[in-house]
Amino acid sequence: MRLVILFGGRSAEHEISCVTAAHVIAAVDPERYEVVPVGIADDGQWVMADYQPGATSLVAEGPGVDPSVLTPESLAFPLVHGPLGEDGTIQGLLELAGIPYIGSGVLASALCMDKAMAKDVLAGAGMDQVRYLALRDIEVDDGALGEAAAELGFPLFVKPANLGSSVAVTKAHDMEELATAVKLALAYDEWIVLEEAVTAREIECGLLGYGRLRASLPGEVRPSHEFYDYEDKYTEGAAQLLAPAPLPREVIEEVQGMALAAGHALRVDGMARVDFFYEENGRGLLVNEVNTIPGFTPISMYPKMWEATGIGYSDLIEHLVDAALERHHSRAERIGRTGRAG
Repeated sequence: MRLVILFGGRSAEHEISCVTAAHVIAAVDPERYEVVPVGIADDGQWVMADYQPGATSLVAEGPGVDPSVLTPESLAFPLVHGPLGEDGTIQGLLELAGIPYIGSGVLASALCMDKAMAKDVLAGAGMDQVRYLALRDIEVDDGALGEAAAELGFPLFVKPANLGSSVAVTKAHDMEELATAVKLALAYDEWIVLEEAVTAREIECGLLGYGRLRASLPGEVRPSHEFYDYEDKYTEGAAQLLAPAPLPREVIEEVQGMALAAGHALRVDGMARVDFFYEENGRGLLVNEVNTIPGFTPISMYPKMWEATGIGYSDLIEHLVDAALERHHSRAERIGRTGRAG
């Protein structure tokens, strides 16, 4: 089977994707798959990239893509984090081309990428979350920020609605820091999310499969900084990642149940990582966000949680391939009748 690894992209998470792709290729069984790395350069060009054994990162450089690579006989593994990759755009392209792919469909990818819309959907499903507000760039002025600060209180977090890996996420402690944080977030997206800051443990749970999803044992992140920022996420040994998380059995089961409910509400398939805040002496578990293309390096929490659950890194890729093919075959006839892809 030809496995096309899609990586790179035009977002601020380009370099992370290049690292992830190298680790995935190294773990793939070469006797089962013909692995073809296809990079998306910063300027949007699709290229036939090169992988050298032992490489810790790929480079999205090379000749233009051979059309014979991306056919319905191939299986795509999108590892493009952030906008124009994780947000349903690549998924839509693959749907149109009839190419089976790993991960969630168009709707789930778009919803989970947009933190504001995902929070609205989760709220509609009755799931507990931190208090939040969403603002568009044209709505941002001193009055709106003052109202947000009055409602959420300080400190609070400011995030671009459509980005990941904690890029441009800032913790603001006063109005001056809030204005600076909003300006930074708006440099990446026209929509921003403001969230109350909480004193809580950071718990995560992996989802895997098609239709009837499975939930991993939870993991816990113990940041080395004030919050789990970019450096903590991608510097080995910075944050402390505990998998499984040291939680009572009843809390583990609650995490898994809430993760599955969040995935169902957002129509997740394939893989996802659900992030929680856990206020032990307060509101309990609060859903933070759902990531449909979670970090996938060996030091990332998603594969670590599945390893703790009994599925190693290479086997995890096999499970993802199986789920992708099951989803593709299940939907192929329906899409042919209705023209719907989601």
